[in-house]
Amino acid sequence: MQEKYLHYIWRHKKFELTNLRTAGGEAIIIKSVGQHNHNAGPDFFNAQLIVGEQLWAGNVEIHVKSSDWFLHNHEQDKNYDNVILHVVWEHDTEVFRNDKTIIPTLELKDYTSEAVLDNYKALLGSQGNWINCESDFPYVDNFILNNWLERLYFERLEQKTAAIEALLEASKNDWEAVLFKMLSKNFGLKVNGEAFLSMANTIDFSIVRKVQSNRLCLEALFFGQSGLLEDIIENGYYYNLVIEYRLLKQKFKLDNTKVLSLQFFRLRPLNFPTIRLSQLAGIYHQYQNLFSKIIELQTLDAFYELFNISASSFWENHYTFQKESRSSIKTVSRGFVDLLLINTIIPIKHCYAKQQGVSADEVILNLISEIKLEKNSVVEAFHKLNPIATSALHSQAFIELKKSYCDKNRCLGCAVGNSLLNKAIAY
Repeated sequence: MQEKYLHYIWRHKKFELTNLRTAGGEAIIIKSVGQHNHNAGPDFFNAQLIVGEQLWAGNVEIHVKSSDWFLHNHEQDKNYDNVILHVVWEHDTEVFRNDKTIIPTLELKDYTSEAVLDNYKALLGSQGNWINCESDFPYVDNFILNNWLERLYFERLEQKTAAIEALLEASKNDWEAVLFKMLSKNFGLKVNGEAFLSMANTIDFSIVRKVQSNRLCLEALFFGQSGLLEDIIENGYYYNLVIEYRLLKQKFKLDNTKVLSLQFFRLRPLNFPTIRLSQLAGIYHQYQNLFSKIIELQTLDAFYELFNISASSFWENHYTFQKESRSSIKTVSRGFVDLLLINTIIPIKHCYAKQQGVSADEVILNLISEIKLEKNSVVEAFHKLNPIATSALHSQAFIELKKSYCDKNRCLGCAVGNSLLNKAIAY
C-alpha cells in the first residue's frame, strides 16, 4: 500500500461515503475533502467535516498506518495542530495534537471496495512491462483517450511556454529577440541545437536588425560567430565572408569564445550547420519583422510559404566550404517547417496569446492537428498498442504521457489509469 494511493482514494472519494465512523465510533459526514497540498505540511487543506454533531473546518493528514504520525514527528510540528482528521489504511495507535487532544482517525480499509484495491494492484503491480497498463491500453475508450491526449498536448505546450517566458524576462520582453534564439536552436536540431543557441546568445538582436538587409553580411555574422570562418580556404565566397565578419567583429565588439563547437559527424548533408545557418540567414534577410508575421499567420500552408527559403547560391553545389557537390537547391523542407512549428512557432503563439489575455487554442489545435504524426520509438510503441495517433498533436501528447506519467508511475494522475482503476466499481 502506498500513501499516494490513499491520497487518490481520499481526493476522489473512492470509498463508501455512507455510515462512515471514526476509530472511536463517531459518525463522519464529509462536506469537502479539502485541497490537495503538494508541498510541506498536512496533505489536504481546508476540509470540512461533521464528526459526531460538530462541524469542523481544517486539515486532513493521510498515512498508511496511524503510527506513521510519530515516525514523521508530526506531534512536534505546530503545522499539524489544526488537523481535524487522520485518514489511514490501518489504525494501530491513537495520535495527539500538541495540547494532547486526540485527533479522530478514519480507517479507510473498512470502507474501500476490494475491486478498488484489486485494480490498483493489477495496474501498479506489473513487472517488466513497457508501461504499467500495457495489456489494458488497447481497450481504453477512445473518447477518454482522445480527450486525455489533447490535455497532455497542452501540458507539454505549457512547459515550452515556461522556457519562452524565461527568455522574455531576460530580454526585457523583446519578442523578436526571443524568436531569434528559439529559431536558431531549432535550426541546429538535436545535434547542433545548443551550439546554434550559444551562437545566438552572443549576438544582440539589434545587430541582426542592422545588417539583415545584406544577406552576405548576415551570413558572415552567423558563420563567424559559429567559428566557421577561422580557416584559410581558397574561394571568393569564403573570402568575402571573412572580410565582412572582421568588419562586424570590430564594429560591434563581437565575442564568440563561449560558442559551442559545431558537429558535422553523422548528420545528413542537408542538416549540416553550414546549410542551416545559410537558411536561417535567408529567413531573416527576407522578413524584417518575422515575429509579427508569425503571429499573423494561422494556417499550415501559410507557414510553408513563409519558410519557403533556400540557402544562398554558393550552397547549391556545396555542403561545406571546401568541397564541391552535385548541384541542388537547398530549400527548407516541409518536414523541417513542421519541426519549427512544433518546437518554436506554436509555443511562441501560445505564449504571446497568454500575455495578451486572449486564447489561441483553436488556431493552435488546428495547426498541430494538421501536422503529420512524428516518428520516434515512443510513438511507434504506443501505436502498436492502440493505433489512434494521426497527427503531431498525438505524437507530442504520447511523448508527454510516457515521460511525465508512465515513466514516473503517475497512473493515479492519468486519465487512462483512472479509467482502469474504476473498472467494475460500484458503491
